[in-house]
Amino acid sequence: INYLLITKMLAPYTNLELIRAKNGKEAVDIFTKDKFFDLIFLDIKMPVMNGFEAFEHISNTKTTIPIIAQTAFSSSDDIEIINKTGFTDYILKPINREKLFTIINKYIIE
Repeated sequence: INYLLITKMLAPYTNLELIRAKNGKEAVDIFTKDKFFDLIFLDIKMPVMNGFEAFEHISNTKTTIPIIAQTAFSSSDDIEIINKTGFTDYILKPINREKLFTIINKYIIE
């Protein structure tokens, strides 16, 4: 559902290409095959491999691509863990259109 929501929100931006992974392992596999992404959103709670594990694999490649945690967990402890892990930023679910555009503008367009 979040992917569909993001797809609708980003529909006006025809110059963006969205690539979806159904689980953390698939996200790592996609990244490994094509490291030419501008921005990565990783859901913290994914099947097979969670967002923290996927982040570890991707960040071990020494990539400079911004990696944004996507999470429904909004306590200060959860956000602190995300920040300590090394994610570039985070966005809370349900996805807020304004916050999504702020992140895109901050890490891609600037």
